[in-house]
Amino acid sequence: MKIASFKAGSTASYGIVTDSGIIDAGRRLSSYPTLRAVLERGAMAELKKLQGEKADYALSAVQLLPTIPDPDKIFCIGVNYATHLAESGHPTPPHPMIFTRFANSQVGAGQPMIRPLESERFDYEGEMAVVIGKSGRRISRETALSHVAGYACYNDGSIRDWQRHTSQFTPGKNFAATGAFGPWMVTTDEIPDISTQTIATRLNGVEVQRAPISDLVFDVPALIAYCSTFSELVPGDVIVTGTTGGVGAYRTPPLWMKGGDVVEIEVSGIGILRNPVIDESASSAGQAA
Repeated sequence: MKIASFKAGSTASYGIVTDSGIIDAGRRLSSYPTLRAVLERGAMAELKKLQGEKADYALSAVQLLPTIPDPDKIFCIGVNYATHLAESGHPTPPHPMIFTRFANSQVGAGQPMIRPLESERFDYEGEMAVVIGKSGRRISRETALSHVAGYACYNDGSIRDWQRHTSQFTPGKNFAATGAFGPWMVTTDEIPDISTQTIATRLNGVEVQRAPISDLVFDVPALIAYCSTFSELVPGDVIVTGTTGGVGAYRTPPLWMKGGDVVEIEVSGIGILRNPVIDESASSAGQAA
């Protein structure tokens, strides 16, 4: 199944994405108000029963939200493809490099990613996200994939100068609306082996990144085992697995996203996460403050 979180008018919901539109599961399964609630309460079987029902909305009639709008945790993995290690000059790390994102730094598919006033160095990072479906602590590599609900596309948009203020990446990864998550989650029964898929990034229609998921330095089972050692993973948690080579920061000259651009992240078997880019205005920044 493809499952998306969305807003229809002022009402937030979630549902099954079909060729004819979205089946509003939030309205039909009132005991489970969000996709995270479905995962937490082990209700995926109830959600699957809705697959044959008539779509409530055309995809174009709703605003897509981040696939999990309210995760307990978002773990992001740095320099986790060999090509990105090579272009950045980092040695292969002995353990995954982890930083965190906050839920309010994300937008859904089709929503603007915002280049903040404080920087012109807004970089794209095409990634594949893992959505956790079952709780666990100290999960073994052998059982790790049984804890996965599904996979989605992710753009870990980075404000590079703020990322490099210190050795800690967090400031450069958490400006408002700089990350994108979606357009939906594809359940694991449709992608039994995510390592056979391919990821690509396009900026204004030009391909700037491409790699097989199998090129991950630390694969999905390894990341789940590692993260669950220091923190219990719970349903709705997200692990963003890293980007491949070709980021804008290491190009000559550097290639930064700016207002008017359109960026696409495509993972085969999942779909395309497409977002416009806008420049933050001083007036909107003042209103937010």
